[in-house]
Amino acid sequence: MAIVFRSTSIDPSFGNSAMHRVGIAGSASNSVRSRKEKRFTYVLNDADDTKHCAGVNCLAVLKASKPDNSSYLFTGSRDGTLKRWELNEEDATCSATFESHVDWVNDAVLVGGNTLVSCSSDTTVKAWDCFSNGTCTRTFRQHTDYVTCLAAAERNGNIVASGGLGGEVFIWDIEAALAPLTKSSETADEDRSSGTNGSGISSIRTIGSSNNISLQTNLPQGYVPISAKGHKESVYALAMNDTGNVLVSGGTEKAIRVWDTRTGSKMMKLRGHTDNIRALLLDSTGRFCLSGSSDSMIRLWDLGQQRCVHSYAVHTDSVWALASTPTFSHVYSGGRDLSLYLTDLATRESILLCTKEHPIQQLVMHDDGIWVATTDSSVHRWPAEGRNPQKVFQRGGSFLAGNLSFSRARASMEGSIPVPVYKEPTFTIDGIPGIVQYEVLNNRRHVLTKDNAGSVKLWEITRGVVIEDYGQVSFEKKKEELFEMISIPAWFTVDSRLGNLSVHLDTPQCFSAEMYSVDLGIREKAEDDKINLARETLKGLLAHWLSKKKHKPGPQPLANGELPAGRDISGRSVTLSKVEVDGSHSTPDNDHSVYPPFEFSTTSPPSIITEGNHNSPWRKKITEMDGTEDEKDLPWWVTECIIHNRLPARENTKCSFYLQPYEGSTTQTVTQGKLSAPRILRIHKVVNYVLEKLVLDKPLDSLSIDGTFAPGGGDGSFRSGLKSWQKLKPSIEILCNNQVLASDMSLATVRAYIWKKPEDVVLNYRIVPGR
Repeated sequence: MAIVFRSTSIDPSFGNSAMHRVGIAGSASNSVRSRKEKRFTYVLNDADDTKHCAGVNCLAVLKASKPDNSSYLFTGSRDGTLKRWELNEEDATCSATFESHVDWVNDAVLVGGNTLVSCSSDTTVKAWDCFSNGTCTRTFRQHTDYVTCLAAAERNGNIVASGGLGGEVFIWDIEAALAPLTKSSETADEDRSSGTNGSGISSIRTIGSSNNISLQTNLPQGYVPISAKGHKESVYALAMNDTGNVLVSGGTEKAIRVWDTRTGSKMMKLRGHTDNIRALLLDSTGRFCLSGSSDSMIRLWDLGQQRCVHSYAVHTDSVWALASTPTFSHVYSGGRDLSLYLTDLATRESILLCTKEHPIQQLVMHDDGIWVATTDSSVHRWPAEGRNPQKVFQRGGSFLAGNLSFSRARASMEGSIPVPVYKEPTFTIDGIPGIVQYEVLNNRRHVLTKDNAGSVKLWEITRGVVIEDYGQVSFEKKKEELFEMISIPAWFTVDSRLGNLSVHLDTPQCFSAEMYSVDLGIREKAEDDKINLARETLKGLLAHWLSKKKHKPGPQPLANGELPAGRDISGRSVTLSKVEVDGSHSTPDNDHSVYPPFEFSTTSPPSIITEGNHNSPWRKKITEMDGTEDEKDLPWWVTECIIHNRLPARENTKCSFYLQPYEGSTTQTVTQGKLSAPRILRIHKVVNYVLEKLVLDKPLDSLSIDGTFAPGGGDGSFRSGLKSWQKLKPSIEILCNNQVLASDMSLATVRAYIWKKPEDVVLNYRIVPGR
């Protein structure tokens, strides 16, 4: 911890980090290393974890098998989780959270009675035991881009189709895809250095909400789903008939494609919509198809005749969701215009059931009601008279749907807006507000947030907790109130894509920020010990895992349950050569203790999103890591930091400056050279340095190395731990740009807010007369 003479200048361009894909703990390049390093992300949770904190994208209902049994509702959210709700007459209880996706959950379907299949913007399709506590049984990585939609056959529990932004449509035999892995396939996957087989299927480790990580090859024994090839652009909607032999798909190409699921061959292509197709339905026989589009139209197609037989101008904006009665005689529709309509397909009579505050994203029928999912985190059930929809029309207020899209828009402009039949839902599963605005404060430990309910909160990200809840106040005014003139390197980035704060750490940038222990209130260390914020944060996040890992006797099994065999470790040796031991942190036990400023909550624990060097991204709560997870499941630089006490080589941890007498001062010149000190060095240390030189009154070149300057020629060092002066001494002021500096100001703060130039800082000192 020293100030050293340097003859070279500091490169001001250091610290520019590469951009990362939001919401996924993927790889990213940086300005220091040519290789791509894995990102480490943790998602903070503030409130009840049984509730969604972002928009709900999908719904699935599992109806009770017996009259006295409960029904279940499954919801998938933009917060990256799915939840299972046990439905009773008067309430709904969250009985499980399915946490493994690392980005938005876009769709979910139930197949075979006990399997839940979900898809996500993380490019995966996952299968879950829907009656478990959240166990992910398999992850499929066939898609190359966001997976947006799924379809399942009502009477065939084996067939599922998936589609995504890459234009790919895959048809899965779930029973075959979920077959147990054979020893030969495990061995083949283990031996593949690239992690993929000839069909482009990668081997991954899936971490679900269960307490185990298991090696999951995507497709056992070479199983490959049927590929329905033909889409050149993104696919947004899929639908399948009850037996699963007919599949329809639609997307940005504005056309509906009809497929034979047994072969993946295209049967026909239907045109008529003028914008993206966003929702599709097939009747039980596969003869009739309903489509909803961004052109605001609903169309009814006769696949036997290969043509559109009716068009319904019901909505004034994009149609995003469709649901039908069991007989396919009526359709419920919702979308961007916030409205839920019921339309008689035969008579074209339509009626507005309700209006929402948020766009409607998905609908699912449940007995006589209909569940509605929107871009809000809450889910509502509305009356729908699903068994006898004609009852709704008897209330009056219906209108005749036109067949041209502008007809409803024109009626809306003329003031003939329908009055909704229902004012309030019959039941609501509440979510919690999601974060929509945030600001990282200058101290680089606090983040100010505002949620979509208008509540403003202050987070301490090194503990993952809210330290102040200001309520509904002005975000901008509160941000101004909390401004501090302090400069600390940007060692993390944040986003709110998942509704909560996601904090991203990327090496080596994340290790650039240090603070003195006294400034963090850490009494266990000397006040001048430097604390690396990223290292201590990682220790806090992985403390539970480390404690469990210590109590695991013998060699740790790999993620597939096998003991590690002798392997080439040359790659590991290269990794070690890229890090250096941080001696300032070294202790006999590698200092695994967690200090109070870095203790994370166990009541609302954050979730980790990251990936190891040879697997894919995973997500898991820190309290659910039980020590069975392998070090390879974490980025190498994380384990080097928390286990082996090694940090990457860091740049720009020093600040260069000149120290000169103030103009007109008679004080002697302390040094003529350029000094370099830690960026976090306080000005009062500079004052002590000046005082020591003034009081000692000795030739500079005669001082020993213990007296601050090294012998023989002027390369001096500035020690931050100088003794305090008890004797009577003159009062010294340090100035920069003719401004007197506060004693607790750091060199980095002076450079950022007072000096404001790219050149090395010039500090002046003077004796204050009369003190």
